[in-house]
Amino acid sequence: MTRRPQERTRRRQLRVGIAARGVVPESIRCRTMPGMDVGPPPAARATEEVAFSSATGRWILLATVLGSGVAGLDATVVNVALPAIGDDLGGGVSGLQWTLNGYLLTLSALILLGGSLGDRYGRRRVFLVGVVWFAIASLLCGLATNVETLIAARALQGVGGALLTPGSLAIIQAGFRPEDRARAVGAWSGLGGIAYAAGPFAGGWLIDVVSWRAIFLLNLPLALVVVLVTLRHVPETADPERVPGLDVAGAVLGIVGLAAGTYALIEGPGRGIDDPTVIATAFVGVAALALFARVEATSPHPMLPLDIFRSRQFSAANAVTVTVYAALGGMLFLFVVQLQIVLGYSPLEAGAAAMPSTLLMLVLSSSAGALAERIGPRLPMTVGPLAVGLAMAMLSRIDAGSDYLTGVLPGVIVFGLALSLMVAPLTATVMAAAPARHAGVASGINNAVARTASLLAVAVLPPLAGLTGDAYTDPAAFTDGYRLAMLIAAGLAAVGGVTAFLTISNRLGGELETPHDHHCALDAPPLRGAPAPGD
Repeated sequence: MTRRPQERTRRRQLRVGIAARGVVPESIRCRTMPGMDVGPPPAARATEEVAFSSATGRWILLATVLGSGVAGLDATVVNVALPAIGDDLGGGVSGLQWTLNGYLLTLSALILLGGSLGDRYGRRRVFLVGVVWFAIASLLCGLATNVETLIAARALQGVGGALLTPGSLAIIQAGFRPEDRARAVGAWSGLGGIAYAAGPFAGGWLIDVVSWRAIFLLNLPLALVVVLVTLRHVPETADPERVPGLDVAGAVLGIVGLAAGTYALIEGPGRGIDDPTVIATAFVGVAALALFARVEATSPHPMLPLDIFRSRQFSAANAVTVTVYAALGGMLFLFVVQLQIVLGYSPLEAGAAAMPSTLLMLVLSSSAGALAERIGPRLPMTVGPLAVGLAMAMLSRIDAGSDYLTGVLPGVIVFGLALSLMVAPLTATVMAAAPARHAGVASGINNAVARTASLLAVAVLPPLAGLTGDAYTDPAAFTDGYRLAMLIAAGLAAVGGVTAFLTISNRLGGELETPHDHHCALDAPPLRGAPAPGD
């Protein structure tokens, strides 16, 4: 009898410790019973109970948006700086191409690993490592004395981007309460779009007033703000059911497969698909990814748990991502070039031309996420890509005689409305369809899918449309190829809309994580049944 008060005290302390850490010890984890699912115990969900309108929710948004925005800013601003970098450091066209591709190569190769590390070791911890790494690499970029050093520093930036990019979205998915996640993802999408639109503005102004080096040094104070806000206000979350151990073989094979495949995609258009180096790297990439899938299927602690693809909703949303982001990658690359080569816009003016679409995303994305949560994601994810295709068809008509108000702006507005309707529901659907404990992996997969699709489009669309050789210096020839490429991109976007209509469930969530549900004898909430067939 004398031990009972001590036992009650011990149990209370244990629950408090669980709630503070968001980790459920093995001794009190849920045990399975067929036909039942209670989800994780309340203590495991403690870190998820952040309201969108709360002060903590706003701080989380600030940290994640600014963190991913730093990487997004460099993704666009470096394009504007390339002529100035070439004048200062030399290196020729190849050197300038690899200033962009060095970043893309390491980012694509490591982004899946970055998401997995966050789930395993803590999303806030890995996010912070990525932000600090990115800042140090940015300093090295700003101090580069030759193009080779700059390319190496850009590759290091890609490593940091691969750690922080999936982590920013995973923190939102794991940090906000379930009913606010779609709205939070919408706000993240809209606010994050500012960085992509601000890139040409900030880059053009800094290059003119200071130097191209300033576009990299600007990341340092921004990263400092992200670190301070994250340390003070962002809770730590991780996969509470992670198995001890590191999937070294899977990590190596994943990196080799993605790196080799990305290299083949980057070099293929320039060297030719019959080039021995392109053929060899493509073969290595495919073989490594095939072995990666085999290792992940048998590993006791996989970097990429393949059961995540048991969710039809998750697989379908990523299929939509492939076609839509391929269309977006090709369109965004060619649209800016068309404005400069054919209409004579400066880089700053070309960036400003797309600003209305970004402003629309900023205003409407959060509402679109809330709408998808209320009516289901199928309609927004169907209408959005179809409207993107319409906007691309409108923008394909731009030629030397087009003026901005009648030839460019209408398509830009439709494009902005379409993206506002589509991006947040698509992202929210991907994240909601995966188990919350795999938030980092889910974000890494979707980011890898989107970036690979965009890369493939940028590599394939121009030569497919005849934009090779001297076409880039001939406005008439470029316009012909641009028009064909934009119509192909419009068709890809439309395919994405049809795919969404046929495959996306009108329920913002995924199937059961395992063939049977869970029951937990400790602090169990009310039982919930399996989803109805067809959901």
